[in-house]
Amino acid sequence: MTLDAKVLTVSESVSRGTRQDRSGEELAAVLANHGYRVVERRVVPDGVGPVAAALRELSSSFAGLLVTTGGTGFSPTDLTPEATRSVIEREAPGLAEAMRAVSPLGRLSRGVAGAVGQCLVLNVPGSPKGAVESFEAVADVLPHGLELLAGGAPH
Repeated sequence: MTLDAKVLTVSESVSRGTRQDRSGEELAAVLANHGYRVVERRVVPDGVGPVAAALRELSSSFAGLLVTTGGTGFSPTDLTPEATRSVIEREAPGLAEAMRAVSPLGRLSRGVAGAVGQCLVLNVPGSPKGAVESFEAVADVLPHGLELLAGGAPH
C-alpha cells in the first residue's frame, strides 16, 4: 500500500517569504523516511479562513495523511486547531494526546487530529523539532488508521 501525504505549513512569515519553511522541509523528509510519498506541500498564513480553505482543498478526494505544521500554540493568531475542527468530520483524540505527550513543551500544543473522508489530518507544532517529534509519536499507528479510513477491515 503506497501511503500519500501532504504538508501544509501555517505561518505568516513563511507565506510572506521572510522566513524559510524549515518545519515543512523536516516533515517532508521524515514522511519520506517512513515510506510516504509527499504529493503536495503548501504554505498559508495564519487564520481560520485561510487554513480551513486550504484543508478543504487539500483533503478533497484525497486518501492519505495531511499534516499541518504551525498555528497550534497560544499566540492570538494560532488558530490551526479551530480551522481543523471546522473541516474534519471525526476527531481522533488519541493521536493528539500521544503527540502532546512526547515532550514537556507538547503540553502547550493545542493541535488536534481527525478524519475528513479518507484523509487523516494531524496538527503538529511549527518548530522543526516539535513537528518531527509529534509525527514520530504516532507514526507507528498511522498506516493502520489510513487503511481503516480507506475501508480496510480492522485487524
